[in-house]
Amino acid sequence: MVKTEHQFDWSDLAFASKRSVKELRSTFIAAPRDISKQRFTQLIKTYLPKGNILLGLSKDPYVLGLEGQDAFRMLELKTVEGIIQKVNSASPEYKIYSLAYFQRDLPHVLEKLTFSRAVFINGSWYHAFHLRPEYYALVNQHTPYELVSPFVDEAEARQYAAIHNPVPPEMPKGLVSDQAMAELADGAAKQSFAYSEHQTGVALGKKTVKGYRALTTAFNRVVPYQTYAMHFGASREHNFSPMNDLNHYDADHAEVELLTQALSQKMSLRGTTLFINLLPCPSCARMLTATEIEEIVYRQDHSEGYAIKLLETAGKKVRRLT
Repeated sequence: MVKTEHQFDWSDLAFASKRSVKELRSTFIAAPRDISKQRFTQLIKTYLPKGNILLGLSKDPYVLGLEGQDAFRMLELKTVEGIIQKVNSASPEYKIYSLAYFQRDLPHVLEKLTFSRAVFINGSWYHAFHLRPEYYALVNQHTPYELVSPFVDEAEARQYAAIHNPVPPEMPKGLVSDQAMAELADGAAKQSFAYSEHQTGVALGKKTVKGYRALTTAFNRVVPYQTYAMHFGASREHNFSPMNDLNHYDADHAEVELLTQALSQKMSLRGTTLFINLLPCPSCARMLTATEIEEIVYRQDHSEGYAIKLLETAGKKVRRLT
């Protein structure tokens, strides 16, 4: 596709003059996750009367760290190209421009270009925004910014959650290894929409002489519905919550979801092994001490290993799978 005068590419600008973009004094909409044409039109109506718009377009197909997940697919130019052309033909004063870049380059884009304001669409990054390099680039440049919903309204948010509800990983029929159980937990984690936190998944298994019999899986589910934090904003980001904070999050932790599921299905936890991709947080570790789960197997550390000593003191076996 041939670029027009309204299309820029960071690969062309990175080591060249940036004057053509700086002079726009635009509202920069950082490359967003996929949004509807209706939502894009809303954004135009909000920001175009204030000046030019520079729409970021990701060269990566998914949010970095959430690759291959349909719920975190990035917006493509073809989705909104017709709207941009129509607006640019009709608007005599301000125009919509686009800037293509890889997500890893965004901090450099924010440092080297000048914007009147920056707009970020919730769910277009992984882990809390104020802990990311993009945030520090904005602060250093004194650029005003807003975090906004990817949806037209709550009805669209709920509809999106229903349509893009991820399918749980398929449960193996036979006995499997501990590595296979850990991979099952990893697969369950990808069902989570907790973009500002950490996608966490668990898999419960019953150990036998020849391997594990998989029983069920769970993940940290955003409540009251999966796109709630995307639409209304993540509480972690609203409160500038530090890493590992246990007061501000939007999801039931995977361990809580698992225990709720076991309770409703009258599933026995006696002698079972819990596989989890992230060591339980202090709150969940305290809760697990009161269960009949025998062993906890994890991949990544958390809270300086607080859970390990607590669980072992409670008589649980704890081991890390690498």
